Amino acid sequence: MTAPAASLSTSSPGRWRALPLGVRAALVVLAAIALAAVLAPWLAATASEAMDLTARRAAPSMAHWFGTDELGRDVLARVLSGARVSLAIGFLSALLSVALGSAVGAVGGFVGGWVDASLMRLTDAMLAIPRLPFLMIVAAILQPSIPLLIVLVGVAGWMETARVVRAEVLSLAQRGFVEAAQATGVGAVRILAGHILPNVLGTIAVSATLSVGRGILLESALSFFGVGVQPPAASWGNMLYQAQTTLTSEPWLAVFPGMAIFVTVLSVNVLGEHLARVGGGQRD
Repeated sequence: MTAPAASLSTSSPGRWRALPLGVRAALVVLAAIALAAVLAPWLAATASEAMDLTARRAAPSMAHWFGTDELGRDVLARVLSGARVSLAIGFLSALLSVALGSAVGAVGGFVGGWVDASLMRLTDAMLAIPRLPFLMIVAAILQPSIPLLIVLVGVAGWMETARVVRAEVLSLAQRGFVEAAQATGVGAVRILAGHILPNVLGTIAVSATLSVGRGILLESALSFFGVGVQPPAASWGNMLYQAQTTLTSEPWLAVFPGMAIFVTVLSVNVLGEHLARVGGGQRD
């Protein structure tokens, strides 16, 4: 089945117009957030850690669009700085989890036998562990840092990818082109890398997209509970953590980082669901 974008036009504007409105909005939002994170030092009027004790707890105004916190720090600057941290953890942990999950699923599905059984039992065991409490305990023991959070979130999120990749590989391994390659003496590694994995890239892309949203949420949750990104560094999660005692008196301290998390994760999930629908249509 031809993808909807390709059926209308082969030009880039045609592909863009063929996308559903929600997907276009999600892409624009994600691009804007990523660009704002990159340009944070130039977009914010002050540095994220710059304090102005004469402007403590100021409500949103023309001087401070998102208001200021208890130390007089500009909330907009901190949200933009936090975007760098939260997006970095979300994207890098997603790459790690997808790489691990794809390797486990591909090897298990292609090799089969006791190798597959062992890898799937490991996957089941990892899925049985409550993810957030486990991450909180490990992060608290090892002393949280951004590189550690990337590794922890990535290692805790590979199981879903492993399952879906394994299912795809099991199906592809029975196809004629794989049997033909085996009959001509092509090695298992070459078959897996050159014939099977390219046909699983759509599934991996969907899993990677959804893993980004999960990584952002996990980082936010860990930081909210005080075992994630540590002050004075800003992340959306630890901004919410610091704002929880002032929700009624200074709601802007929680609203803006909370909205950043909500909009980003929603946009990522919309994009992931679209990729899943397109991939399903193409396989049909």
